[in-house]
Amino acid sequence: MPIIHVQMLAGRTLEQKSELADALTRETARIARCTAADVQIVFDEVAHASWAVGGRLVSANSAARAEQT
Repeated sequence: MPIIHVQMLAGRTLEQKSELADALTRETARIARCTAADVQIVFDEVAHASWAVGGRLVSANSAARAEQT
């Protein structure tokens, strides 16, 4: 039974997560040759203040971009 863990920044809508779950389930079931009911997906949403890219917190990068506009 495939289990997919998706880590992403918080803020996606239920509709977006539902669409992503549908696409990941469909393609995983096709490639792994299992039923869609066998595919499990876990969404782990991380706060912007708890995620860093390039050594800078995403929240700091967002604030810096806002100041530039």
